[in-house]
Amino acid sequence: MSEHSKFLLADSQIPSVWVNVLPSLPEPMDPPLHPGTRAPLTPQDLLPLFPMELIEQEFSPKPLIDIPGEVMDIYRLWRATPLYRARRLEKLLDTPAHIYYKYEGTSPAGSHKPNTAVPQAYYNKRAGIKRLATETGAGQWGSALSLACQLFGMECTVYMVRVSYDQKPYRRMMMHTWGAEVFASPSEHTHAGRGVLAATPDSPGSLGIAISEAVEDAATHDDTNYALGSVLNHVMLHQTVIGQEAKLQMEQAGEEPEVVIGCFGGGSNFGGLALPYVLDRLAGKGPRIVAVEPSACPTLTKGTLTYDYGDTAKLTPLLKMYTLGHDFMPPGIHAGGLRYHGASPLLSHLLKLGQIEAKSYRQLPVFEAALSFARTEGILPAPESAHAIRAAVDEALLAREEGRARVILFCLSGHGHFDLSSYESYLTGQLQDYEYAGQDVARALAGI
Repeated sequence: MSEHSKFLLADSQIPSVWVNVLPSLPEPMDPPLHPGTRAPLTPQDLLPLFPMELIEQEFSPKPLIDIPGEVMDIYRLWRATPLYRARRLEKLLDTPAHIYYKYEGTSPAGSHKPNTAVPQAYYNKRAGIKRLATETGAGQWGSALSLACQLFGMECTVYMVRVSYDQKPYRRMMMHTWGAEVFASPSEHTHAGRGVLAATPDSPGSLGIAISEAVEDAATHDDTNYALGSVLNHVMLHQTVIGQEAKLQMEQAGEEPEVVIGCFGGGSNFGGLALPYVLDRLAGKGPRIVAVEPSACPTLTKGTLTYDYGDTAKLTPLLKMYTLGHDFMPPGIHAGGLRYHGASPLLSHLLKLGQIEAKSYRQLPVFEAALSFARTEGILPAPESAHAIRAAVDEALLAREEGRARVILFCLSGHGHFDLSSYESYLTGQLQDYEYAGQDVARALAGI
């Protein structure tokens, strides 16, 4: 075992393909349904929102899909991202476990999100689209798409969930710096937004509402398409560069992970690390894979596997996924990127099949783990990413109790430099814990 703590790849080792799990599934996924007819969705149904090349990737039977050269050129600005062994955290925990983390915060936007923002902008540019409309929770996705649009000479409109718009002004400023226009959602700019404000003028917003606004914007402007930062198959596909690199770097470290962990909102960073390992599991030899979500928005652990809309206004297709109900309004936790009522249909399917696990944590234990990580490893993690840290710490503590080594790999999906207000709230004792809102979820599920 090497004593190194940092494992790097050469540019020549950056993945040149995306890994597609769809053709390897032991059972096919249930198809998405048209929101009007409830018939299985066809590629033509998605053309008002997405370019055909992305639609083809959404349903592709190919196990490997080549990454375009123009996308590879931009990936090289920050990829490959480093893999670290958290030796100082291990020492603090007095654990025999070996803890590794794949750090995606080295991208220009500070998270894993550009892995799909760049190809989405590229394919839309090739299709002649001039503007992309999107939603963002904590601002990581909005920042990434703003950057990608700037690099390809496109316009970008971002509907940012109101509670995060207020909590995270610097991420909003980052989007403005890259040329995007940013509206607090719900907004007065769309019919969907005006409807929410009429009913609830002080609405904190949700990703479901912001998605409704972005989809409406795209559908009502011929020069505009919609871009989604999570949930859909083509997003999971683009993120698999994370797991492919991690596998090469774990080989450098001379170890194989026994458990792979990622925070979970819609599924993008989790899927990016996990899906290459899912292929190993489907071949009978993979690690445990654990998705970690907030207990205030426990989609996988407390949700129902059923068809539901991806947005509040019911403009999106119906997806077979774990959901808390499209009307569910999550509490205003600081991990804004995890405040989504639904989940990736692909990852929902894998959870149903027992190929992945899920667990949830309250906000205060998550920040406790984030602080321990920051004070040992030196990186200030995003509140979303800190959920994965919490689970990794608990796995390491369990290894200590059992008195045996355990190799743990998690995705540190982004830094928390623009989340300092949440750390201030925690350090000054003002951060609230939120429990599972069972009655609110029951009401939302009743509306499906």
